[in-house]
Amino acid sequence: MASETVSAASLLARAEVAWAGGDGEAAMAFYGRAVDLAEADGDLQTRVAAVLGLARGQQYNLTPGPLPVRLHAAYDASTEPGPRAQLAAALARCWAYANEPVRARPFAIEALDLADGLDDPLLLADALDAALASHWGPDDLARRRDWAVRLDEAAAYLRDPNARLQAQLWGLTVAWEVLDLPRMHRCMRAMELLGEESPRARFFAATRRLPLELLRRNHDVVGVLVDRAEAAAAETVIPDAEGVLHGMRGFGAFFTGDVAGCAAEAPAFEAYAVDFGVTAVRAEGAVIWIGAERLDKVAGLVGAFTSDVLAALPRDADWLLILQCVLEGAIAIGDRELCADLVDHLAPYAGRSVVNAGAVMWHGVTDDTLARGFALLGDADASARHRAAALATYDRIGAGWWRDRLAATLGATTPPTDERVVHLHEQPGGLWLVGREGATFVLPRMRGLVHLHRLLTEPDRDVPASTLVGGEVVQQPGLELLDEEARRAYRARVESPDTDEVERAWLLDQLGAATGLAGRRRTTGSSDERARVAVRKAIVAALARVAEADPWLGRHLRDRVRTGTECRYESDPDHPVCWVLQTGR
Repeated sequence: MASETVSAASLLARAEVAWAGGDGEAAMAFYGRAVDLAEADGDLQTRVAAVLGLARGQQYNLTPGPLPVRLHAAYDASTEPGPRAQLAAALARCWAYANEPVRARPFAIEALDLADGLDDPLLLADALDAALASHWGPDDLARRRDWAVRLDEAAAYLRDPNARLQAQLWGLTVAWEVLDLPRMHRCMRAMELLGEESPRARFFAATRRLPLELLRRNHDVVGVLVDRAEAAAAETVIPDAEGVLHGMRGFGAFFTGDVAGCAAEAPAFEAYAVDFGVTAVRAEGAVIWIGAERLDKVAGLVGAFTSDVLAALPRDADWLLILQCVLEGAIAIGDRELCADLVDHLAPYAGRSVVNAGAVMWHGVTDDTLARGFALLGDADASARHRAAALATYDRIGAGWWRDRLAATLGATTPPTDERVVHLHEQPGGLWLVGREGATFVLPRMRGLVHLHRLLTEPDRDVPASTLVGGEVVQQPGLELLDEEARRAYRARVESPDTDEVERAWLLDQLGAATGLAGRRRTTGSSDERARVAVRKAIVAALARVAEADPWLGRHLRDRVRTGTECRYESDPDHPVCWVLQTGR
C-alpha cells in the first residue's frame, strides 16, 4: 500500500489543528516540518505561514534557538510588503523576548513603516505589538504610551480576539507603568469580557487580575485566580504558562506573609534562573527567598550582580524590574556596596512604577527601594525625600501593603515644613517628571516645559522670549500694530456719543491689542514679537497639560509666570516652593 503523500500545506493544517486543540508540542513539530518542506518545494506562502506559527511558541526570556534564522530566511525571501511586515514583526518579537532589544528595534520599525502603507488594521496591530515589545525599556515609556493608544484604535473593530487581547494587555501594562488606576480597571474589564470568547483571554484575565487584587489586599482571591488561570491554560497553548503560574503562587505567598508557601516556590525560581540563565527570574527569586526568610539564599542570588553585570544589563522590559528586586535583596542582607551600585543606577528613575513584563506582577515604586537603600547608606535626607514620595503614591492608589511595609521599615522622617517640593525636569528617554513630591506624573517633552524649566532656574529674573526660543525666529524689525494717526482716530470714535456699544468694544480691543505692558506700543512681524507669541503659546499649552494632572500646580504656575517680550517666574516668599529641576536629586 502506498504511503500517504505529505505536503507542506497538509502539515501546516495539522499544526493549526493541534494549536487550536491546546497541543503546543505537536503544533511546533508540525510547523517545523512544514517550514522545511515548503522551503524545499519553493512554496513561499506556506513557508511564511508555518514559520510565523513557530514564532507563536517562543517562550519569554529564553534563547530562541534556530527560530530567528528560520524567520530571517523567510524574511529575506519575501518581497511583498504584507508578508515582509509580518516576518519583520515576528523577528522583532523574537529578539525582544530573547532580551535583545537592539536587534529587535530595526525590524519593528520596518514592520510599522510597511504596515502604515497598507490598509490592513490587523497587520498594523501586529506591527504595533512588535514595536511595543521591542521598545519596552525604561527610556521608551513616552513611545509606548503613544503606540498603545494607536494599537487600541487599530484593534478596536477587529474580529480576531487575540489582536484585541494584545491591545488590552498593552493598555494595562502602560497603565501600570504610569499608575493610571481607571485605565487599569477598564483594560481588566475588557480582558474579562474577551475571556468569554477564548480560554487564552481567560488565562490572561486571571493572571493580570492578581496584582490588582493584591494592590487592594484582597488576598482571599489568590487561590481562586490561580485555579482559574491553570484551568484556562489546560485548554489552550500558553508558552509561558508554567512560569506565570509559579509567579502567581510565589508572589501570592509573599504578599500574604506565607513563609512556607514562599519556601515551596522559591526553589523553582532559582532552578529556572540558573538552568536557563534568566536574569529577571534570578532577581525575582531573591524576593521570594526574602519571603521564605532565607537570607542565605538571597545572598547567593544577588551576589551574582556585580558592577560589571549591572552595567551590561540590556535596557529592556526587565531592566527596572531587575534593579528593583536586586535592591530589595541587597537591603535585606545589608550589602552596602551592592546597594550603592544599585542606587546609583536607579536614582535617575525616581518616581517610576515597576511592573513585571506584561503586567504579571507589580513591584512597587522606585522611591520605595531608594528610600530604604539611602537609609542603609546613611543618607537620611535622600531617604526621607524618597520615603515621603513613595508613601504619598501608595496612599493615592490605595497600595496598603506597600505603604504599611515602608512606614514600618523606616522611622518618622523630618517634620514637615510649609515648603512644597515640586519636580519639573526631563528624565532619561525624553519624558518629563512633573508635580509635587509624592504626586508626580509624567508628560511627553513639550517646548513649553523647556521654557518653564529655564524660567524656574532663574526665578525673579527677566528672561527675554528671544532667549527662550534660542534663535528659532528670524531677526527682523517690526511694524506697529497701530500707528499714531490710527490711534487718535480710534480714541476719537471711542469717545464719540454716536458710537454704539458693539463698535466701542471692538475699538477698545484693537487699542488694547496694540498696547503692551506700561503702555508700550506693540509691534507685529518683529523677531521679538514672534518670539513672544511662540513662547506664550508653548507655555499655555504646557500649563494646560500640567493643570489636568495637578490643578494646584497649574494654578500656581499660571499665577507666577509672566510672559511677554521679557518672561519671568516670580517666587512666592509666603508659600515657598523647592523646585527639583534635575533628575536623580
